[in-house]
Amino acid sequence: MPSHETVIALIQAYGLWVLAPFAILEGPIVTVVAAYLAHQGALNLIGVFWVCVAGDLIGDGLIYALGRFGATALPARVARWLGLSQARKLALGTHFATKGGRTLLFGKWTHSAGLPIMLASGLAHMKFASYLWYNLLGSLPKTLLFCAIGYYLGAAYSAIDGYIYRGSAALLALGLLAITGYLLHQRWQA
Repeated sequence: MPSHETVIALIQAYGLWVLAPFAILEGPIVTVVAAYLAHQGALNLIGVFWVCVAGDLIGDGLIYALGRFGATALPARVARWLGLSQARKLALGTHFATKGGRTLLFGKWTHSAGLPIMLASGLAHMKFASYLWYNLLGSLPKTLLFCAIGYYLGAAYSAIDGYIYRGSAALLALGLLAITGYLLHQRWQA
C-alpha cells in the first residue's frame, strides 16, 4: 500500500476513479482519507460513501471467490494440513446455512476476523446472494462510521489508522477469547 500522502495526492488528482481501486484493497483508512478530502471540497461525500461501499463489496466478493474456488486448487496434502477434511467442510456448510448472517456481520464489524470468515463462507459454499446481502448490511453502517470519522476528524488520518489497527486487534482478541470460552463451556457441558 502506498503512503497516505501518495493516496491523498492520487485521489485529489483523479477523484473517485482512483478511489475505487484503493477502496477495494484497503477500505477503512481510504474511506477516512476520502471523507477528509470531501470535507475539504475535493470530493463529493455521497460519492465517496457509495464508491467505498462498492469497493468494500467487490473486495469481499473476491475473498469469497478465493475461499470457494481456491480451496479446490490446493494439493491434498496442504488441504489436510489446513484441516480441510470433508467432514469439516460439511460442518462449515451447515454453520453458514444457519448462522452465516451473524457470522459475517461479526467478521465485518471486527474487521480483523473478516478475512478468515469471508474465506470460510466461500469454502462453505454459502449462497452468494445471501453473502452479498449480509456484507452490504455490515458495510453500510461501517462505511458511514468511517466517512463520519474522516469528515470530522480526517486531518488526523495517520493517528486514526493506528486506532483502526489497534481497535481491530482488540476486537479480534475479544472474539477469540469469547470463542475459546464458548468451546470450553461446551466441552465441560459434555
